[in-house]
Amino acid sequence: MTRFSVLAAGALATAALLCAGGVEAAGPSKAIAAAVDDSARPQADKDRDAVRKPAESLEFAGIKPGDKVVEVMPGGGYFTRLLSVAVGPKGHVYAVSPPPMGERDFGKAAKALAEDSHYSNVTAVGSAFTSISLPGPVDVVWTSDNYHDFHNGPNADIAAFNKAMLGLLKPGGTYVIIDHAAAPGAGTTVTSSMHRIDPAAVKEEVTAAGFKFVKEGNFLHRTDDPRTVPIRDPSVRGKTDQLAMKFVKPK
Repeated sequence: MTRFSVLAAGALATAALLCAGGVEAAGPSKAIAAAVDDSARPQADKDRDAVRKPAESLEFAGIKPGDKVVEVMPGGGYFTRLLSVAVGPKGHVYAVSPPPMGERDFGKAAKALAEDSHYSNVTAVGSAFTSISLPGPVDVVWTSDNYHDFHNGPNADIAAFNKAMLGLLKPGGTYVIIDHAAAPGAGTTVTSSMHRIDPAAVKEEVTAAGFKFVKEGNFLHRTDDPRTVPIRDPSVRGKTDQLAMKFVKPK
């Protein structure tokens, strides 16, 4: 099997499952369905799909073949793999992590993926987020379950961070944020204690940097999460209510 081949049977099966779950009848694009069905994905990643909803997430972001994507804080590479296959051989994924801190290497998984020929369009980048250097502007900036933490460092400057993300994008490019939702009115007061953020605060901060708000998705919304306990509390761990927001850099 070639790296970017589309498995028709798998894509149809994915579309059927998504439709059964209440997704729009059109289902995911062929490229996104192929990314979800990629046989090289670890079983541990596939086991999380029911909660993380990868097809819906990539469709919401508008990911398509040929896109150049910056993924900020790729972690273990769950979305890196999906983005790599979805953008295909003419696209590229820049998996950006902060430089190593002592023995802690935040980009270890991204580096391993970049060395895997199956994900040959991935480049691991180690950089401070406000000084990322790339060959050119990109189509999409993506971060999942990290935005709240960008408030928590000792020298955190969320305004500078969002301005830097704006600078990475082409005019008309999109900025996608997925994160654990806090209760309305919480603002940014629980980004450290609960690792959550109020969706209204995200919208206010990002638009203040010059982005235009496009839409908010509810496909990761969970009514059984009270949004008043930390994300690692056993009652909600792995099943938090999450926000999904899409912004655009004005042309």
